Amino acid sequence: MPVMGYDILFKGKNMERILTGLTVTLEIAIFSILISIIGGIIFGVIMTSKNKIVILVSRIYLEAIRIIPLLVWLFIFYFGITKLIGIHIDSFLISLIVFSMWGIAEMGDIVRGAITSLPKHQIESGKAIGLTKNQIYLYIIIPQAIRRMIPAAINLSTRIIKTTSLVVLIGVVEVLKVGQQIIESSILSNPSAPLWVYGWIAVLYFILCFPISIASKKLETKWGD
Repeated sequence: MPVMGYDILFKGKNMERILTGLTVTLEIAIFSILISIIGGIIFGVIMTSKNKIVILVSRIYLEAIRIIPLLVWLFIFYFGITKLIGIHIDSFLISLIVFSMWGIAEMGDIVRGAITSLPKHQIESGKAIGLTKNQIYLYIIIPQAIRRMIPAAINLSTRIIKTTSLVVLIGVVEVLKVGQQIIESSILSNPSAPLWVYGWIAVLYFILCFPISIASKKLETKWGD
């Protein structure tokens, strides 16, 4: 008897496979977010430098990441750089590298904006009481900047989670790839398979991202006053 409707989700180990694929998606997203936070804070501080060369290099990196589509970066690394150096690099690692590059650029700009938005008199007050430049950043600038950037950083995290669906195009077996495999093996017996499989994957993404989005809006409202 053919499998009908939503039953496709519970046929064999389909549900288990989808959740396993979701785990891969989360691994890429979580590691990328952690690297982006650490690297982004460093990059954001660097972007506040008054050195013209540092500013130029930082802007080139930021604009290159923003202007060139993320999918193109994935292809450049997976199909281009790996062939150029003659070394096979796992598609999971390529995904992690590219998403971290993107996250660091975006997080860095968030940090830069948070730092430059602080009143200059706070820095002058720090100097007046004898604090060094490092101490001013550590005790005055960074704590306040973190509070200002958290809502935007949370929003970036949701964008990273959602955009990980692109890694299917370089062969990463994440949740979308698993969904495609299930549909391909079931489409003849169950023409509605794409609706139910992709619909369920959409629900999973919503479950992951909606609470984060709500948290971001609440923090923005609370700390925006």
